[in-house]
Amino acid sequence: MAVELEFYLLEPESDGEGRPRLAASPFGGGRATTSTNSIEELEAIGGFLGEVESFCRQQQIPASVISSEMAAGQFEINLHHVDQPVLAGDHAFLLRRVIQMAARRHAMRASFMAKPFLDAPGSGMHVHVSLADERGRNLFDDGSAEGSALLRQGIGGLHRTMPEAQALFAPSLNAFRRFGPGQFVPLNRFWGYNNRAVAFRVPAGPSAARRIEHRVAGADANPYLVLAAILAGLHHGIETKANPGAPRQGNVVEEDVQLSFDLAAALDRLDRSAVLGRYIDPGYLQVYAEVKRAERARFLDHIGRREYDWYL
Repeated sequence: MAVELEFYLLEPESDGEGRPRLAASPFGGGRATTSTNSIEELEAIGGFLGEVESFCRQQQIPASVISSEMAAGQFEINLHHVDQPVLAGDHAFLLRRVIQMAARRHAMRASFMAKPFLDAPGSGMHVHVSLADERGRNLFDDGSAEGSALLRQGIGGLHRTMPEAQALFAPSLNAFRRFGPGQFVPLNRFWGYNNRAVAFRVPAGPSAARRIEHRVAGADANPYLVLAAILAGLHHGIETKANPGAPRQGNVVEEDVQLSFDLAAALDRLDRSAVLGRYIDPGYLQVYAEVKRAERARFLDHIGRREYDWYL
């Protein structure tokens, strides 16, 4: 398993309304336009990236590729895969801290908030996972371009468990703002080959590297719970020989949207989970749901400026 984390680089202080501002030094304080894989943006934060690289080397965090994302000031750092899921969670947790510390040293703030700007894409936590036997052979690879039956069964399990795991992938009201049309985030449970518009992508590349990219979770999610839910879905799919349906092609983000993107509904589904409770202690899931309900109630126990503007 390996995690990819997206984040924004911001000014240390918010504006007068409490809203975040893009770091003015490298990005001119503006917001933008599509800037995917912009070399100029990476050059502008060279000192910050050097600090991240140094911290990762000292702490043995296997960070690899960094890229600029779909909005100005948004970046993604990838981690190398490891064969211990808890270690993959450690790497994701530590990488977030390293990025935040390096940003502070360069008079910026790094945010893993799932949706800091309404008019720009949110930040996700993408997880790459493959399955190896005791000899290290990739069981998702059968030498074909389609991958093995185990690959498709694992995707079928992820399809089955996504509704009840959604509150783990999106743990806050803000996290659900990330799901929307045109936001480069899946709104359904489709899968496909090298298709970034689906929830479960099988990336292109050598067959020996055949894997699943899980594209649902937000950057603010708990990496340990995200990885646990993914492993549960994979095992359930393989155990039951689940059928994921046909792979989808093209932009299918807004087709056949069957999920409700609401924290309260997601917590109810987690409470009633038929599969996750076999893998994660049901008592823990109930406590998690109650804590998140209390957090939601506390968040809503506030009259904001727009409410006064509209209804006073």
